[in-house]
Amino acid sequence: MVACGGFLGWRKQILVSGSLRKQFQTGGRALDLLKHQETALGGRPGSAGQKEPWSESSAVAMRRLLASPGIHRGPACYDALSAKLAEKMDFRFVFMNGCGAAASRLALPDTGLISYGEMVAQGQHLTAAVSIPVIGDGETGYGSIPNVKRTVSGYIHSGFAGIVLEDQSSPNACGHTKGRKVISREDAVLRIKAAVDAREESLGDLVIVGRTDARQSVSLDEALWRVQDFASAGADVLFIDALANKSEMQSFCKVAPGVPKMVNILEGGGITPLTSAYMLEEIGFKLVCYPLTLIGVSIRAMQIALHEIKHGRIPLSVDLPTDDVLKDILGFNEYLEEEQRYMVPLSSP
Repeated sequence: MVACGGFLGWRKQILVSGSLRKQFQTGGRALDLLKHQETALGGRPGSAGQKEPWSESSAVAMRRLLASPGIHRGPACYDALSAKLAEKMDFRFVFMNGCGAAASRLALPDTGLISYGEMVAQGQHLTAAVSIPVIGDGETGYGSIPNVKRTVSGYIHSGFAGIVLEDQSSPNACGHTKGRKVISREDAVLRIKAAVDAREESLGDLVIVGRTDARQSVSLDEALWRVQDFASAGADVLFIDALANKSEMQSFCKVAPGVPKMVNILEGGGITPLTSAYMLEEIGFKLVCYPLTLIGVSIRAMQIALHEIKHGRIPLSVDLPTDDVLKDILGFNEYLEEEQRYMVPLSSP
């Protein structure tokens, strides 16, 4: 049974996030509306006008970020530890992509082998470890339209702030790879509509990122038509994977004005040219994802350390955190402080 204060806080999140979502769909000023909602409902957390304690939902926090000025950079994190490190470095949101999750959880390629259940379980670890929004990779929705709706509902209940849904056919593959195929435009739009419906039916919130892979498998024009239709269907953010040059990026950012655009940058040789965040902001992007950075540097660092150990050497201390730093990152200090609070005092003899 939900306590009165908890219920009011939960209802407030729905009211705020729902109104904010409608503002994005109509191109309005979402941040101004959010401030108005907060004032009417008792103020922001910690403000003098607050009537009861409440915690801003991750989706509301993500919408607030989308409504704020500038471009926002988010690394793709593959487990709870990498997400926690990103939060400690003051990133304001992160992604959890299928490639990193499949690699870290299964040691397998991102070729449709990781399941919905495994992605939800991995996501629960990430969202529990951090307080910043986490956008999860929803792949193709893991099946038919009912599967898409189940995926959206499951991601909401797992604490994700957003979901990326793509129009690849099954089995899907990691972005910037050859041989990808997409479903029809009509079916792709239905996926987005189903996701929007599932969000409304869940009484929760989730930022829906509509992604198309049609640029490589069909044409740029087809990709542009698709994201326009995704916006009309209710997608909150638009994403065309594997744009080939600055001109294509500019064409994309002119579609559906007022709907935030996302791009990903692959340092290891992806199709999209390496472009600074400042240049991407000038082009018109709101979000930039780095899908392979953390998993790539982690693999390389482990290979180097393993090579040293195998050959009888100790890895260089400069490459390793000190014991104190490691304890702080992993939460040992917080654990000991918490333990101390509940220790029973020793009785006098």
